[in-house]
Amino acid sequence: MRRKCGLYKAAFKKYFPEGSLPFFASKALSYVGIYRIIADEGLGTDLVSPGELYTAQKAGFPIEKTCFHGNNKTDADIEYGVKAGIGHFVVDSEEELYALDRIAGGLGRVQNVLLRLTPGIDPHTFAAVNTGRIDSKFGSSIDTGAAERIVSEALTLKNVKLCGYHCHIGSQIFESEPFCRAAKIMLGFSRLIKEKYGYEAGIINLGGGFGVRYYDGQDEPDIDAFIREIADVINSFCAENGMKAPVIFMEPGRSIVASAGVTVYTVGSVKTIPGFRTYVSVDGGMPDNPRYALYSSKYTALIANKANLPCTEEYTVGGRCCESGDLIGEGMRMQSAKRGDILAVLVTGAYNYSMASHYNRIPKPPIVTVRDGADTLAVRRESFDDLTKNEL
Repeated sequence: MRRKCGLYKAAFKKYFPEGSLPFFASKALSYVGIYRIIADEGLGTDLVSPGELYTAQKAGFPIEKTCFHGNNKTDADIEYGVKAGIGHFVVDSEEELYALDRIAGGLGRVQNVLLRLTPGIDPHTFAAVNTGRIDSKFGSSIDTGAAERIVSEALTLKNVKLCGYHCHIGSQIFESEPFCRAAKIMLGFSRLIKEKYGYEAGIINLGGGFGVRYYDGQDEPDIDAFIREIADVINSFCAENGMKAPVIFMEPGRSIVASAGVTVYTVGSVKTIPGFRTYVSVDGGMPDNPRYALYSSKYTALIANKANLPCTEEYTVGGRCCESGDLIGEGMRMQSAKRGDILAVLVTGAYNYSMASHYNRIPKPPIVTVRDGADTLAVRRESFDDLTKNEL
């Protein structure tokens, strides 16, 4: 995690204007300890809920280095964020804009905002993680005129300060070209607004979405090269159009934490159905990793206590839930398994713990972090008492 943070921070310093900053996307993995790591590495963080904000505060994270996202912030969420000192609210709608202006005014504050816009780009990722199209629950569309309308409104309000624009086009993107297209569209919109309203965005936030390698055949992007290519497009556009290059924010999450994570299970049974398949059942499943059930996400796995042996078997890995869809993967090549073996699923650092549930009343597993050969308990294993602590 620290190495990836360093790669992003170095690339931003090298290629983008002063003040540009990578923000860790909390939704990928949120627990108290990770905010301490992110703060130590000098990144900002983006937050999508008051719960993430509370967790960051508990860790002592500098809240002025945060962006607060969400397409349906309640009045209570907005008040909490303003009082906490959020660096930038990423405003998703006109209703939120007016509510933020009213609440900030009532608190005697002027709140910095970025407006979330949809640039109309389809980066050809899975539909559930594609967020940049015109038909999206997020943001205001540039193509429909909604983006210009919300900008014109923001410029009239007294208790919000428009600092720039935000977009997010999707996740698991392996080429820089969609980000380059998004940058051109956002800068073109900024040029239009400057010509019509005299306002030029000081910040452009291009969101996150850099892909990671979950299995053979996927090539993880070169972070430095990606950032350089995006910066070249931005600098060329600004030079050609007489614009000042804006400060750039981006929000990597998955690409910082995914490959750092390994989920370790114990094999309970190996069941062969002749003519069909062989199931390996483990002591976890969709409560700690719902991504296969949701997205058919592919993973690489191995029998960890036999990792030096060849992968001679093909298994469907099933979880312990009473649910036929409780699978971690199908057709997974690994070493021969038996009851008591340790099965490790790789690249599970993102969207596993953060999406975990208590389905079938299964407690969540712990998180253990490792650095320089030393392990530290970061999140304790849940007990059965934890499952019922809020119940009367």
